[in-house]
Amino acid sequence: MARSQEANEELTEVLNQLWRLDTNRLKPETDYIISLQGRAGYVAQGSNYARDRARAPLFTYVNEDKLKSIETYLHFINLLDNYESSTGVSEKVTSEELQENRLFIDSMMETDVMKCAHQYLVRKGQSPSDSGQFKRQLYDIWFRLYHRDRSGGEDSCGFEHVFVGETKYGQEIMGLHNWVQFYLQEKHNHVDYKGYKARDRKDTPDGDDHVLNLQFSWKGLVKPVGGCFIGVSPEFEVALFTIIFLMSTQKMTSVVVKVDEYVLELVVYRHGRSIGTSFPKLLSSNHKDL
Repeated sequence: MARSQEANEELTEVLNQLWRLDTNRLKPETDYIISLQGRAGYVAQGSNYARDRARAPLFTYVNEDKLKSIETYLHFINLLDNYESSTGVSEKVTSEELQENRLFIDSMMETDVMKCAHQYLVRKGQSPSDSGQFKRQLYDIWFRLYHRDRSGGEDSCGFEHVFVGETKYGQEIMGLHNWVQFYLQEKHNHVDYKGYKARDRKDTPDGDDHVLNLQFSWKGLVKPVGGCFIGVSPEFEVALFTIIFLMSTQKMTSVVVKVDEYVLELVVYRHGRSIGTSFPKLLSSNHKDL
């Protein structure tokens, strides 16, 4: 027990370092505005009906010019278009897409966030110090295609699941834990935000919060609750989940850490040498200075 406690303290320290270095994180109320509205209700697993406690979208405003002026977001948004959302439909990866995957990884490697994550992983003996080899490792973790659906071809990868979202047999939503994709899908009327999830009334989030638990429907399917960082850069999420993935060999890893003012459970599932899924679950936030 003591050892895992200690490991989590070290992890907490490195993740907070990444948080402080994340200069590409957008500022709430300035770069974007969210409207939380009502608290979402209970939805039974497999049910696609959710009472809508939020009549308006989650995102009232996002400064897209600012997003597209930051290299990592620009490449990230290009990647979002490249994936076919239904699992079981073989992905066709064109050479142009391969190039876009690489550009995204290259742009992340230029950031202090990813440099810090890389140094930490090298120190822990989990990653090669050569940056070219580290980029290949990132590629394998996030972009290598694998079979998620047994009957089909290579239809999924970590990046697609976590950041883009996929549907499973047209029945349940998997992944889609990224705020930029959520915003873009909402803008195109594919996502309907139903309200925030909170344990009790004391836990009501506010518009400055950088981590939320959301309920929404996407392409007609309901996600009863999905954890999501809000406003953080793509490199922050990739760095954070890469560290958790590489620091464990378990099929499912869950660590509780305090990042900034948020107590989070960070969950990572592995699919061989790649990420199956990863997401944050907000446990509590101590900004209630009451």
